[in-house]
Amino acid sequence: MQVTPPRSPTGQLEPLLSGFTEEEERQMRRMLQRMDVLAKKATEAGVRLMVDAEQTYFQPAISRLTLEMQRRFNVEKPLIFNTYQCYLRDAYDNVTLDLELARREGWCFGAKLVRGAYMAQERARAAEIGYEDPINPTYEATNAMYHRCLNYVLEELKNNGKAEVMVASHNEDTVRFTLRRMEELGLHPADRQVYFGQLLGMCDQISFPLGQAGFPVYKYVPYGPVMEVLPYLSRRALENNSVMKGARRERQLLWQELKRRLYTGNLFYRPA
Repeated sequence: MQVTPPRSPTGQLEPLLSGFTEEEERQMRRMLQRMDVLAKKATEAGVRLMVDAEQTYFQPAISRLTLEMQRRFNVEKPLIFNTYQCYLRDAYDNVTLDLELARREGWCFGAKLVRGAYMAQERARAAEIGYEDPINPTYEATNAMYHRCLNYVLEELKNNGKAEVMVASHNEDTVRFTLRRMEELGLHPADRQVYFGQLLGMCDQISFPLGQAGFPVYKYVPYGPVMEVLPYLSRRALENNSVMKGARRERQLLWQELKRRLYTGNLFYRPA
C-alpha cells in the first residue's frame, strides 16, 4: 500500500512512504476487518456507529476510512457518522465537501459535531513545525463555526432528509440555537434526525429538559482502563470552557432546587 498526496512540487503524484512493511499490511487488514465487523453489528442492532475524531495529523486517514464505511452502510439511512471538530478553521469546508459527496453518490450523510479537545497539542505542533495554526483564533469563532456547520446540516435535513446530526455539546447557547433553527425549519423531534449528547454526569440541566420534551438525548460514557479514561475526561474539561461553566451553572441549579424542596417540604421528587 502506498500513500500519495494530491499535489507535489513537481506536479506529479508521489508516494509519501515507500510502502508498508508486511506487518503493517497485516495490521491494516485487521483494522479494516474490525471496522467491518463493528459496522455490520451496528446495522444488525439498528444503532448508529459514530467514529470519533483525533488530531489533524491523524484525521485524514480516519475520515477516509469512515467515508468508505458510509458509502457501504449508509444506503437507506445514516448508520455511520463522521465527527467534525468545529474548533478547526476548515471544519465548514469539510462538512460541506462530505455532504456534497453524499448527495452526488446517493448515500445518507451522518455527522457528529463537537468543538474539539486537542487545542494545546495542535497549536504546539504547528508552532514547532512552522505551519499555520489550524485552530480558530477565539472561543467565539469556534462557536460561530459550530453554528455555521450545524445550520448547513439542518438545512439539508429540511431540503433533502437523507441526513442526521448529533449535536454533541454542553453549550446552552448551542442547544438554544439548534431548537430555534429546528422550529424555523419545521423539523420535529419525533423525526429523530437531530440528536443531542452530553457526557454522563455533566449538564443534566440540558439533557433532562430535552428528553422530557421528546428530543433524542444520549449520555456519553467513556469506557476503558481508569488511567486512560481520566486523561480523556480531563482534556475535555480543560479544553472546553463551556464544560467548566456548565459545571458551575449545574451546581447553582442543584442548590436552588435543594432549597426549593426544603422550603416546600417536598424533599423527594414524585413523578406526576
